Amino acid sequence: MATVYLGTDTRLDRVIAIKIAHPELSDDSEFVRRFIGEARSAALLSNPNVVGIYDQGSDGPLHYIAMEYVAGRTLRELLTERRRLGARESLDIMTGVLSGLAAAHHAGLAHRDVKPENVLLTAAGGVKVADFGLARSVAGAVQTKGGMIIGTAAYLAPEQVAGGLSDARTDVYAAGVMLFEMLTGIQPHTGGSPLAVAYKHVNDVVPAPSSVLPGLSPALDALVAMATSRDPELRPSNAGQFLRAILQVRNGQVQPSTAQYAPTGGADWTAEPDPSDGYQPSRWESKSGIVVAGASALPSLGPQSSASGPILPVHASDEYPAVNHTMIVPASGLAADYPDPGGYAGAAGYSGGAGYSRRAGYSRGARYSRRAGRYRSGRMLYVLPGVVAVALVVALLAWWLAAGRYTTIPALRGVLASTARTELTNLGLHSRLGTGEHNPLARGDVISTRPATGAKVANGSTVTIVVSLGPVIIEIPDVSGQPLAQAQAALRQAHLTPGVVTPMTSSSVPVGDVIFTTPRAYTSWPQDKPVGLTESVGPGLPNFVGSLVAAAQATAAAGGYTINPVPNGTGAQPVNTITSQSPPANTPIRPGEVVTVHFSPGPPTVAVPNVQGMHVHQAIDALKEAGFLWTVSQSGPGDRVCSYSPTSPQPTGTTITLSIGGFFCGF
Repeated sequence: MATVYLGTDTRLDRVIAIKIAHPELSDDSEFVRRFIGEARSAALLSNPNVVGIYDQGSDGPLHYIAMEYVAGRTLRELLTERRRLGARESLDIMTGVLSGLAAAHHAGLAHRDVKPENVLLTAAGGVKVADFGLARSVAGAVQTKGGMIIGTAAYLAPEQVAGGLSDARTDVYAAGVMLFEMLTGIQPHTGGSPLAVAYKHVNDVVPAPSSVLPGLSPALDALVAMATSRDPELRPSNAGQFLRAILQVRNGQVQPSTAQYAPTGGADWTAEPDPSDGYQPSRWESKSGIVVAGASALPSLGPQSSASGPILPVHASDEYPAVNHTMIVPASGLAADYPDPGGYAGAAGYSGGAGYSRRAGYSRGARYSRRAGRYRSGRMLYVLPGVVAVALVVALLAWWLAAGRYTTIPALRGVLASTARTELTNLGLHSRLGTGEHNPLARGDVISTRPATGAKVANGSTVTIVVSLGPVIIEIPDVSGQPLAQAQAALRQAHLTPGVVTPMTSSSVPVGDVIFTTPRAYTSWPQDKPVGLTESVGPGLPNFVGSLVAAAQATAAAGGYTINPVPNGTGAQPVNTITSQSPPANTPIRPGEVVTVHFSPGPPTVAVPNVQGMHVHQAIDALKEAGFLWTVSQSGPGDRVCSYSPTSPQPTGTTITLSIGGFFCGF
């Protein structure tokens, strides 16, 4: 009916998929209506598990849909290659499928053609539901025009076959059949034609997966039985409720550590695995190990050999490929070819889930005689699985009446409102936004719910979400220059909370007054957050290093504090020069405190040689040998030293001044 091409969006420079209807169908108004309806239905949804729709239009006789390009493969291609999947992998895929269908059901749409061909496994590991070409509103049970049967025979719900009726529960039925197929590698009902397969959905129950693959968990049997009940009233009412049951089973599952699955959480996961079960793929992989599309942390189950388990029947799509194709046929045609032997009473006997109209007995004519042998053999084939399925349905019904009808309100405080509404929808609940309140939580986060967290409510109830408007914002007043107590009172009067007080030295702000606030004045600030204050402690302690002790003592006396001088053992600095201080410079200092300074005792001294009367060159040699420097002052003619200075012992390196002028010195 349509061909999908790989294209390029030239405006946004992205790869897209373009679905183009076959030109010869452009005159078929019903087909064109369904084709355009597919785009409109999918465009209503915004969910990561639904293929996105970008545009829809027509170019002459060509009708097209521009949609998201999904790099990967279909679930049908994966099943064709692997035959069947492991329990964990199957539940992983079903979680994505049901999430997408739950979004559709929440939007008031039923897909009506759920099957592996319409499930895409992305290269990034996601699961997406595609092809909403048959989607219709689920505002009440929908009957197709003229009692037409629309869908794929292998996945049709009994009410679709009997009366062309469909709603969200028909999607749940198809999802249950798909889960059976993933677990076992076969479809539950097969036949010589699509209509024969559709007829079996009306009269035969879907067997338990463990009847085909012994060792599968009873929990998996229960999931399939719940979803594929022939009475729609006994199924989950929408994909969100079935998803919750899937998650309860899936979250209780553990990774296999032995040759069999280990039981956990009361659920027996025992199964007879293939040799391939020891490998846990991180992608939906082909048998060659090439990455194809999708991702899963769940182990796969390949087709079993007779050595490791029962030989599985041939996959339904191999023997009867037509049963996987969407069909549109009159329901009356099915009734004529396959009369109801007591399972359904046809379209007239079904009224949107109100019940079934059973016949008193089977018709006893030549037609019944021709089919009696085949029918009895079919019943014998499924009698044991049927008994098991009925028992499971009874158990599930008891659970549903006792606890399954109720949902516990989850903890949503601090979660974004949009996320909270999605979570409630997945739990089968409705939600509404209550009046927002100012709160320390970020704007848009959930403060509380009504009913409160932990309360149990009936499925489908409405939960009121109270969303935070964010904290109240107040402008910080200017309190700089005010005494600390007065500034704190001013902040409280402005409905703000005074915060930590930090001392700081200041030569301009009096002691005890506020220098500034943190954040600074006139900043818009959340009411619930404290405002810091910086208080002046007066001028800080001066830097005494390099000064003489006497000078430091004079400064300290003026400031009201005391200097405690401590001599160093040795020192190269001049005597009484301060080398360090404690506390350090710029530290707040108050009257009465003590500041300790360390000072140099001065470097060691050496006697200055007596060079008076020596020739100048002799005097220089003597000073050099003693470690002194020199300078010459010529006071008259001659070359003898009249005098030198200093004459007392000096540290080495001191400069000695030589006065020259022998004639006037009396030499």
